[in-house]
Amino acid sequence: MDRKPEDRKSGGDQSSGRNSKMTPAIAAREAVRQLQELSRHEVEGVVGIEKGDDGGWTVTVEVVESRRIPDTADVLAEYAVGIDDAGDLTTYSRKSRYVRGRTSRE
Repeated sequence: MDRKPEDRKSGGDQSSGRNSKMTPAIAAREAVRQLQELSRHEVEGVVGIEKGDDGGWTVTVEVVESRRIPDTADVLAEYAVGIDDAGDLTTYSRKSRYVRGRTSRE
């Protein structure tokens, strides 16, 4: 799936490819879209976002790895998704996996 030009904010130093207008909302949206495309898991939501020293972002995304009945038994996971300052996915990895109905993630 190709990104439309309007999906990215313009600005910044065009010669270096850096995009100084990358916002947390855009980074989160790109993380969700690209993780969903790669993993084919249903995304529940973004549960964290952190800006890195390099201008990129680490977005924590919660996904449904396995649907169960009742839905309180669904298996969920949190993924850390790295997005560079141009909005491209650089890394992703599963950080935890748990059952929705549990009150703690031990």
